[in-house]
Amino acid sequence: MKDVELTKEPVELYKILKFEGMVTSGGEAKNAIAEGKVTVNGIVETQKRKKIVSGDIIEFGEEKIRLQFKQ
Repeated sequence: MKDVELTKEPVELYKILKFEGMVTSGGEAKNAIAEGKVTVNGIVETQKRKKIVSGDIIEFGEEKIRLQFKQ
């Protein structure tokens, strides 16, 4: 599992997938989420703009990241 530091929260789910390189574009991120391919804290998430905060764990494909807020 990879730890990712957030400088602000909350952050929309699709943006995290894009900025962390888990997908190549925002459109690809939105499609993956809509198709139920992404989980947040072990639960399938279909809201593209789901607000993600420190402590959340996102899984997509073989990748798993944990978000931590850094001030």
